[in-house]
Formats: sequence, structure tokens, C-alpha cells
Amino acid sequence: MPTHPPSLAEIEALALAAREMLPPAFREAARAVTIRVEDLAPDMFLGELGIDDPFELTGLYDGIPLTQKSVMDSPIQPDTIWLFRRAILDEWVERGDVTLEALVAHVFIHELAHHFGWSDDDIAAIDRWWE
Repeated sequence: MPTHPPSLAEIEALALAAREMLPPAFREAARAVTIRVEDLAPDMFLGELGIDDPFELTGLYDGIPLTQKSVMDSPIQPDTIWLFRRAILDEWVERGDVTLEALVAHVFIHELAHHFGWSDDDIAAIDRWWE
């Protein structure tokens, strides 16, 4: 049994494993998205989203969804999925009913769905995981 909280690299490894478990049609597109793991969301993201408590944000998609991309776009930065380790760990402890692997996979896939152009409502209609 581990005696320390998982590191940033360990959370990233869980997200990479979740990506590799995707169906092939989604896996290739998902590999084009950068995965970044930080302890907590930066103030810039929190301010843009109107969130005061960084522990309320476990993940974020930062990019242009595939449904909105144009061949005329010149990318400023790569599409990125951000995972916030401390917020994920807090939720994992509070929930107590899922594995860390399952929670990281869920957060990653939720953010990846935004890359594919799905709204939160679209995701909720498909993914009843939180219920």
C-alpha cells in the first residue's frame, strides 16, 4: 500500500493508460492532445471560469474542439487536457467509492469529449458516471 499521495507523473500515467484504452477511432485523435498535470488550476483558468475554489476544478480542456477547427486555423498552442492532481485526490478521498484510476480516467475522458466537440449536456446524456 502506498504511503504517499500519487505524484504528478503518476496521475499523468493514469491518464495515458486511460487514453490507450479508448477505441481505436478515438485513440488516434486523443494522442494529438497534450496532457498536462498540475497540482491545482492556475488563477488564469479559475478567473476565466468564475471559480473561486481551485479544489472545484479537477480538469480542463484548453483548445479548439474538432467540430470548430478549420484548415485555415494556425494553432497558437497544442490542444491540451489539464488535470489538477490535488483537486482529483480530494474528490477521490471524499467519494471513497471509486478507484483513483477510474476517477482520473473519467476526468480525462470528460475533458477529451470537449475536444471532440461535445457539450457538458451531451456528455451528461452519455456518461451517467456521477449518479
